[in-house]
Amino acid sequence: MNHKMLGFFSGFPAHSFPDDIAEQLSEALTNRKSLVFISAWPAEYERNDSDSKGMHEMFEKCNMPFEHYYVIDNRTDSSYAVQLINEASCVFLMGGHPEQQFQLICSKGLDTAIRDTSAVILGVSAGAINMAKRSLDTKESCVPYDGLGLADITVKPHFELENQQVLSTLLQISMNLPICAMEDESAIFVKDSRISYTGQIHWISKGTICLFSPQNLLL
Repeated sequence: MNHKMLGFFSGFPAHSFPDDIAEQLSEALTNRKSLVFISAWPAEYERNDSDSKGMHEMFEKCNMPFEHYYVIDNRTDSSYAVQLINEASCVFLMGGHPEQQFQLICSKGLDTAIRDTSAVILGVSAGAINMAKRSLDTKESCVPYDGLGLADITVKPHFELENQQVLSTLLQISMNLPICAMEDESAIFVKDSRISYTGQIHWISKGTICLFSPQNLLL
């Protein structure tokens, strides 16, 4: 895979990129011709139009506007969707329902195009989940599924350390699958096989939890 950069995000409740994340994006997004969003609510067209507009505005606030932006959902013809991915400067997997997003990607034949593109690929919440080699949606099941395989990074977004019920579930799952539990406003970046991160991220593995370090991951 020859992606320019991968970015895994938890969420941005303030609807803006923190400065350190914006700086990483600015360095990677030197080409901003086309930004392509992939919906995680494929049938909710008004929501997708509103959310994609709002997310593009996050780039605009950081002086990173794109010439064009698009959203792929159930309205999008499969061949046109593949063309959009092939021509994208940045592909952004949106938040929402991980299973519905993954079904959309597979049904329109976007999985191969996403793996083959040299664009920057970003994912937030559900999108970050689906970027993984082994994806995990704990709201639906404790059993991981095969994701896009862009990196061997399994994330749990919107993590709150004080939520003992979620933590207990993750500790059990981690006996077989290590997890990056990401608090909001955090990010993991992969560029040229080098890993960097910002924000509060916890590493859960073999039933224990500690603060995340790039050394936890072997790519």
